[in-house]
Amino acid sequence: MTRGETVQTKIHYKGKNEDFIIFVDDVETYNKWKTDKSIPLAHFISSFRIFHTNKQGAQGQLDAAPKNILSAEFDTENDDEVITKILESGNLQQSEMPARQGQKNDSMGAMSAH
Repeated sequence: MTRGETVQTKIHYKGKNEDFIIFVDDVETYNKWKTDKSIPLAHFISSFRIFHTNKQGAQGQLDAAPKNILSAEFDTENDDEVITKILESGNLQQSEMPARQGQKNDSMGAMSAH
């Protein structure tokens, strides 16, 4: 990959009133987990944070989901239970983040040997 280029993987869950997002680092391990729940979540998710998009779908601005919204949607405030439900019922989405463009370091130009 080029400098700064990355692939972002998230699981999007469309709830009754809100959309929820969890980020995944290792898609292959996530897919194995779907059939083997003995695999720890920490082996494939980015962080134990649940985001919501303020009813803007999978592409909306992400905010940390407060406990009252989690409770209203999932009947629990337990993050591990909510994450498990999102991982089981959500849709995997990947997007490529382009490489950074522009000069690397202009100040180094005068120092380079020609």
